[in-house]
Amino acid sequence: MENHNLTVVNEFILVGITDIPELQAPLFALFLMIYVISVMGNLGMIILTKLDSRLQTPMYFFLRHLALTDLGYSTAVGPKMLINFVVDKNTISYYFCAAQLAFFLVFIGNELFILSAMSYDRYVAICNPLLYTVIMSERVCQMLVAIPCLYCTFISLLVTLKIFTLSFCGYNVISHFYCDCLPLLRLLCSNTYEVELIISIFAAFDLISSLLIVLVSYLLILLAILRMNSAEGRHKAFSTCGAHLMVVLVFYGTLLFMYVQPKSSQSSDTDKVASIFYTLVIPMLNPLIYSLRNKDVKYALQRTWKYLCNIFL
Repeated sequence: MENHNLTVVNEFILVGITDIPELQAPLFALFLMIYVISVMGNLGMIILTKLDSRLQTPMYFFLRHLALTDLGYSTAVGPKMLINFVVDKNTISYYFCAAQLAFFLVFIGNELFILSAMSYDRYVAICNPLLYTVIMSERVCQMLVAIPCLYCTFISLLVTLKIFTLSFCGYNVISHFYCDCLPLLRLLCSNTYEVELIISIFAAFDLISSLLIVLVSYLLILLAILRMNSAEGRHKAFSTCGAHLMVVLVFYGTLLFMYVQPKSSQSSDTDKVASIFYTLVIPMLNPLIYSLRNKDVKYALQRTWKYLCNIFL
């Protein structure tokens, strides 16, 4: 038994989403389409907000980093998940699994804080429009992105190193489609109390602190809108934050559904469905929501399309 516990694990086997043969081909086609749309949408948003002179504002600065984050964690998970549909046994090396977990934690944490920074940006734009350019200066925007990024990188490395310096029992089958904390913890022989405590504390802090900023920002925005006299002013205020509010509701709603429900009611399939939603579907939806609901983005797309047509046609 002692030798079994000390068996060196060089690779892991990812179970994937389903083991039903008839579903492999249609699910592969579906998720490939979702991933391709996600990559194209987010890359397009990054390029558009970088090149278009009319999109050089704090809101689009945060939107560009949101697209970069969405692209990051969908790419950390998506390609390896797609491979699972076309191979008999989807293996992932020990170090690649650690890297996948680290990158995923960095990007998913960044998503929370970028969404909260965007909420604060909308609060300043609506409640303090005359001081907007002063409060949301380029330096402030860079700090609101850089500090959470450094923090999330530290937490990601801490959690990843804590997990992968512990002993695995030799059983290397991960009941998921990517290397996530909880499925990996189930494979450890060592005492996992410390790493579970670290994960719980930082996950709760990240979720509660970022959500609190979002809720307070939108509460103040709502109060400011209710005090407006003109219907046109209220409509304009709602339109400036409508797309972001929709993104926030979808992302936080998925996370709260997954992590707040009682452990006894959770199943592996439920976890997988929720994980699919926030690792693949949400990164696809975000650029679509912003491009469809935002006039500036739509006009920028039209200008870019006309410019490209003039060059190549």
